[in-house]
This record gives sequence, C-alpha cells and structure tokens, in this order.
Amino acid sequence: MRVIELLSPKAICLHLQAKNKQALLQELAQTLANAHPNISADKFLKTLKAREKLGSTGLGEGVAIPHGKLAELKTLVGCLGISQEGVDFDAFDKKASHLFFALVSPENAPAAHLKALARISRLFRNASFRMALLAAATPETVLSLVDTKDV
Repeated sequence: MRVIELLSPKAICLHLQAKNKQALLQELAQTLANAHPNISADKFLKTLKAREKLGSTGLGEGVAIPHGKLAELKTLVGCLGISQEGVDFDAFDKKASHLFFALVSPENAPAAHLKALARISRLFRNASFRMALLAAATPETVLSLVDTKDV
C-alpha cells in the first residue's frame, strides 16, 4: 500500500491551529472524521490518545505519526496536518513537530498497520520532502508531493 492511498484533499489540513499536543490530536481527529464521516471525531480522538499514553509518537526532525487501531474500520485511514508554528509533541530530539501524519487501522490488521507506519516514516526521513510539505499551498500540492516521493 502506498501512502497516497490513505489520503484525499479532505484528509489534509495545511494550517493546524493547535498550540499543544491535546488540541493537536483533536484537530487531527476532526480531520480524519471529515474525510471519513462514518466514524466520529471522538472515536478517532480516543484511539489516538490511547496510543499516546503508551509513549510519544513524535519522531523528531519536526515529524510526529500519531496512530492507533479502531475496530469499526474496514481499511486503514490517514490524514496529514501541518503546523507552521510547531507543537511540542514530546519528540525524542526535544524539538517542536510541524508535520503530522495520523494513521488509524482496523484492529484485525496489525501487519498492514506496521507496514504503513514504516512506509510513512521512510517518506518523512527525506529532508527536502519535509521542506516541500511545509511550503505547500494547497492539499493538491501535498498529494502530488506524496505521490511523487512515495515510490
């Protein structure tokens, strides 16, 4: 599965407004719910928060990949959010996170979940890709960048 398959224009938020981790998780949950209206933002939020209690998903280099599993889902879903100001997401490098990819998977798909996390992580290791995302002006630009880099 390619990362682009998890995204749509509705699943991209170019201007996250959150100033802290909890508010950011709420924004990501709402973005997921906007893209997948059959699941409530509250369910997505509970899923993301439950995983964060186990340890931060802030990877460093300005990237965080909050994720979790939800029984109601039939397929993996994701959203991408960008915060120009950055949010303290308890990253290993102690720097603010600016790029957020939330991934939620069906409970019965652990292999697909891990493969998607690995693919997303590999994509965000590329510094020029991260810079291009931060400069993106439209969701379509983000989708094009993801499509081009995720090969």
